[in-house]
Amino acid sequence: MSITTAAPADVDVRGPRFSAWVTTVVLAAGLLIAGTDPHLGAAVLAAQAAVFAIGALAGPRRHPYGQVFARVVAPRLAGPTEREPVAPLRFAQLVGLVFSLIAVAGFLTGAPVVGVVATALALAAAFLNAAFGICLGCQLYPLVARARRRPGVALGEPLTVESKGIRS
Repeated sequence: MSITTAAPADVDVRGPRFSAWVTTVVLAAGLLIAGTDPHLGAAVLAAQAAVFAIGALAGPRRHPYGQVFARVVAPRLAGPTEREPVAPLRFAQLVGLVFSLIAVAGFLTGAPVVGVVATALALAAAFLNAAFGICLGCQLYPLVARARRRPGVALGEPLTVESKGIRS
């Protein structure tokens, strides 16, 4: 008889912060490269978008940078003292994916300002997470989750007296 155990619902906080440092470097490189060659910069950002997609769909344990952390960095560290839930991290990766895809589209369609702004916003968010442990996507996650659970109110629907179930 074999016993299988599910992976813990939480991850070591140092893994996502390591990933944020790598992401910061990749986004900064993409931004700098796009300044001289927008198509090459878009390629770098598209590669980062693929990494974000893996993180959003498969979670931090299958994230390429998370794999590097788990196999190379974590074995050299003491055990984790702090853990964080996976769902907000996946949402943050989704937000990063959206911004990086907007950046790629901007650089490829001749709208470099759109590309620069989208990349700069993603870069700022990645740096905040890496340097200070402030995950902006994780901070947004509870708000979005709460909005999705609200019965009778669709996302994007303006909140009115009628949508809140109050009759005048």
